[in-house]
Amino acid sequence: MASRDELGRRGEDEAAKYLRGIGYRIISRREPVLRGDIDLIVLDDRTVVFVEVRTRSDTAHGHPAETVGHQKQRRIAQLANAYIRRHRLEDCRVRIDVVTVTFNGPEGRPVLEHFQNAFDSPW
Repeated sequence: MASRDELGRRGEDEAAKYLRGIGYRIISRREPVLRGDIDLIVLDDRTVVFVEVRTRSDTAHGHPAETVGHQKQRRIAQLANAYIRRHRLEDCRVRIDVVTVTFNGPEGRPVLEHFQNAFDSPW
């Protein structure tokens, strides 16, 4: 059984592969910001997208998207805003997506779901 960190990294790898496959350009992975990190920062055409990846080995204890509650949303928005200020991206189009990865598909294959503009952000 994989550790929680290993499972998270596998999920991020799968999410990055998926996003590249649909034409997004990966800018950064596990970008340290403030006292946290942003899982993936990607470009979707001319939009900077901050991607939160939520990974589970199965859905026995709920869907991974259910773990992105109000506090987590607020924290992701804080990290994204700090990144925007640090890199002077205030004039860019920005959004926050969530990609969920569950490793309970046929033959252990990951099942991914992509929620674009997953929640309201302050910009």
